[in-house]
Amino acid sequence: MTNHAILPTTDQINQAKQSIDAYIRTIDSHPDRREGAYPYYLFHESGNSIRGTVMIFHGFSAKPHQTWRLADYLFRNGFNVYQCGLAGHAYVNPAKNWPQVDLKPEIAVPLKEKVAKDPVLQNFFANMASSSNGKGHLTPLQQMALVARLVAIEPRLLDIIQAIEYPDDPDFEKYFISSHMEFLYHAEARLNELEAMPGPIYTLGLSVGGTVALGLAAARPERIEKVVAYAPLLKVYGEENRKYINLAGPLDIKETGWDPNLKFPVGCFTAADRFGSSYVMSGQAIRALQDTPIFMVLTENEDAADIKANQEFYEKTGEERQGNRYYFYRAQDLVPHPMVDPTEVSQGMSNRFWQSLYQETFRFLTTGEIDERNMGNLEQNSDLPLVSPVS
Repeated sequence: MTNHAILPTTDQINQAKQSIDAYIRTIDSHPDRREGAYPYYLFHESGNSIRGTVMIFHGFSAKPHQTWRLADYLFRNGFNVYQCGLAGHAYVNPAKNWPQVDLKPEIAVPLKEKVAKDPVLQNFFANMASSSNGKGHLTPLQQMALVARLVAIEPRLLDIIQAIEYPDDPDFEKYFISSHMEFLYHAEARLNELEAMPGPIYTLGLSVGGTVALGLAAARPERIEKVVAYAPLLKVYGEENRKYINLAGPLDIKETGWDPNLKFPVGCFTAADRFGSSYVMSGQAIRALQDTPIFMVLTENEDAADIKANQEFYEKTGEERQGNRYYFYRAQDLVPHPMVDPTEVSQGMSNRFWQSLYQETFRFLTTGEIDERNMGNLEQNSDLPLVSPVS
């Protein structure tokens, strides 16, 4: 296992705490601060040896609380932990504060005028609002119908959607304004706050947080020792769903995510897809990651992250020959996309194997290995630190 003899000094710990506290104060003074979404850290006091520091990034629209059980487990077993959060997610008003993809005004304004004048679309939006109180997601059939209607009233959208679907399309900047790289810039700023902390830094994340964990490691391979990515959202799941996200996203259509009280423009989700597909899956990022061991965990019961894109990414980053590890929950395991919190239910499923997942995350961070037999085991491995049950 990883050398458990890193001894941060009081000064080193205090420098890291002061840097993070300064960032937290900027959130506290912001008029759009989001209740319960503050980042936090768990640092061992000086004189206690540590295994390194784990930066944790939660899923899209969620809060650091989503991964608190895992953070607590890693902290109790020798790691320092920094629950960073995603770019903008410490604030409400996602249209203003979260990374987003928008059509340029000269394109968006006339398109929105056509939408406003189209009686079919206005009837559709009115029906949606009355039937669901403006909350929730469109069904796949509704998404396909909406995309077809938008293309019918503005055929130029066929060219526009091609520019956003293909990461290297030169026309992207012709049509769009995008802040998708804020996911990386935010993560880099959080990493800089740990500059004084000795020992290895690990990144870990779920969904969009998993993509950010990978992206940060690609940007700073000299500092990030290993990455754990649970169902990283490298691309949005489903061809039709992705077309809807990329086309309807910049039109200010709003949905809700894991926080039912917070509505966000679909363009925020478009930015997450853009960050994964255009940056993290780029040749440059993949080459940078080929010397960084990665543990990827996927589920066949996926409804958010594209499975094929994840498998392709795993192959391109070197598979097991580069020190990477991979586990795929099969459909009969009934593990959903948000697999880290055992109390989080999605599609009627929650992860009953979560304790083994935590144990194998610990094993990977400390040894670079995993035991696939334990991943699918409801009983914990007694040779690894035990995970406390849900109280």
